[in-house]
Amino acid sequence: MRLVRFGAKGFEQPGIIDAAGRLRSLAGLSEDLGGDVLSPFGLARIRKTPTDSLPLVEDNPRLGPPIVGIGKIIGVGLNYRDHAEECSLPLPSEPTLFLKATSALAGPLDPLLVPRGAQRVDWEVELGVVIGTEGVYIDEAQAKEHIAGYCVGVDFSERDFQFKRGGQGFKGKSADSFAPLGPWLVTADEIVDPHRLELCLSVNDVERQRGTTGDMIFPVPQLIAHISQFMSLQPGDVILTGTPAGVGMGQDPEVYLRPGDEVSARIEGLGTQRHRVVAAA
Repeated sequence: MRLVRFGAKGFEQPGIIDAAGRLRSLAGLSEDLGGDVLSPFGLARIRKTPTDSLPLVEDNPRLGPPIVGIGKIIGVGLNYRDHAEECSLPLPSEPTLFLKATSALAGPLDPLLVPRGAQRVDWEVELGVVIGTEGVYIDEAQAKEHIAGYCVGVDFSERDFQFKRGGQGFKGKSADSFAPLGPWLVTADEIVDPHRLELCLSVNDVERQRGTTGDMIFPVPQLIAHISQFMSLQPGDVILTGTPAGVGMGQDPEVYLRPGDEVSARIEGLGTQRHRVVAAA
């Protein structure tokens, strides 16, 4: 299933994309897409309902993040060998973790807001893993049982805020609009192997990143097992699993986003995001 949330920011409603690519409302079936709805039982309930029986949504409404009630966004740094190489950093011996504020969440077509004083706004296309079943101290062999689905994520960063403002990378990761998700949540049963997906990102129609999730240093089950040793994972939590080479900081000379630029990010089978870069008010 491809699950979406549509409508004005703060007033999104749940929906689903049918076999013909049309948006249908789930409002009569589910209050929203979060919490218990993401559990195997909740998803099975939606799956049992014939999609063609659901009301079509007219026009072309805004899409928001495909899930609600996200407790935490967990980023994984340097999880692709070529990205570590372009940053001139050694390969990590275990996953490097950081958090992004949930206030950074945005929809897949929302503008990217350049914060005040920002000079080095960078991009990273990433496979997002959405947790559906709560767990802590999860065994790697059981990790897949905790996944509700996958989505496109972009980890936008302000590199000076990240590296030069007191040593807390969190500062450079959490500006409003810096964590867009979507366009939809693709349930785990639709993705045969999350480690065989092509991902790419372009800026102003110039391709900057292209890679495959098969190049991850730490694959998804290992990430889930590792993260759950330090914190419980709750339904709706999102893990951004790292990015391949091609970020702005890795270019020679370095390239960063400016108002007026356009960013497009795609992952095979998961859809495409597009963002117009604008200055924050």
